[in-house]
Amino acid sequence: MTATPVIARTREELAQALDSLEGSRALVMTMGALHAGHLQLVRRAHALADHVVVSIFVNPTQFAPGEDFEAYPRTLEADVAALSEVGADVVFAPEPSEVYPVEPRISIDPGPIARVLEGATRPTHLGGVALIVTKVFGLVRPDVAFFGQKDAQQLAMVRTLVRDLDLPVRIEGVPIVRDADGVALSSRNRYLSEAERVHARALSRGLNAGVSVAEGGRPASQILAAARGVLEVEDGVDVDYVALVDPLTFDEINDVTAPGTPAVLVMAARVGSTRLIDNQPLTIGGVAAGLQAECVHEADGRPADGTEAAR
Repeated sequence: MTATPVIARTREELAQALDSLEGSRALVMTMGALHAGHLQLVRRAHALADHVVVSIFVNPTQFAPGEDFEAYPRTLEADVAALSEVGADVVFAPEPSEVYPVEPRISIDPGPIARVLEGATRPTHLGGVALIVTKVFGLVRPDVAFFGQKDAQQLAMVRTLVRDLDLPVRIEGVPIVRDADGVALSSRNRYLSEAERVHARALSRGLNAGVSVAEGGRPASQILAAARGVLEVEDGVDVDYVALVDPLTFDEINDVTAPGTPAVLVMAARVGSTRLIDNQPLTIGGVAAGLQAECVHEADGRPADGTEAAR
């Protein structure tokens, strides 16, 4: 499967490209610097829709002052080459002035979910995501949009946004893709030194520890203690938060939560100067499937066992 996607830089070019597509349309939204996790998203979208549109846009409204907007990697040529191998039909890669020709006067308040965990650390982030998601949904008009479980809080916010605003698009969440050492794939992993990469493995080990405790029927406090304990003994890891939350609302789950309740174990930590997030769905007091993720070969982004991953 090798075909160079159409590159649309403007709204007009995007509209022309979309007019030529017949059948169902899937959307994968990215900020570029694509890795194997993004490519698995596109493969999944291609499997479930006739055509796939990928947006590549580093969105300024989701970065606060002092964050890495200017430094965020921009690798459009390499990204398009990678997308040529996985079935993307159109790449929408606008400049900020095309997306925001004037300073936005309308904002979207994502509600309580934007004020906890990632929202507390990055107060403007999810509002900026909600704005760009709504804009791109309007421009692309997809039947289905794919978001990775890696950004679990963002995924939950997008599901709520679509539900509450009656946006005509189905949201598909897909599992985290991990390297063979357990580290979740992220564009920011490139900032890690070799030694920091070793320390970063503590996040997936912490998630595994929490899942093991959950499978043993233990309450939320013990799940959290097990996960946090792994991070706190790892040199070079500065814990931001470890929490157990409802998958949609991100309300915290406590020890009185009924067994069988679905939850997400979420964490964030700094390794060196790089802030990493990770998470794992599980069941309170029930059997979980273990660390749900696809392990991939770094060379080609395909699952390590050679099967086609749903990511």
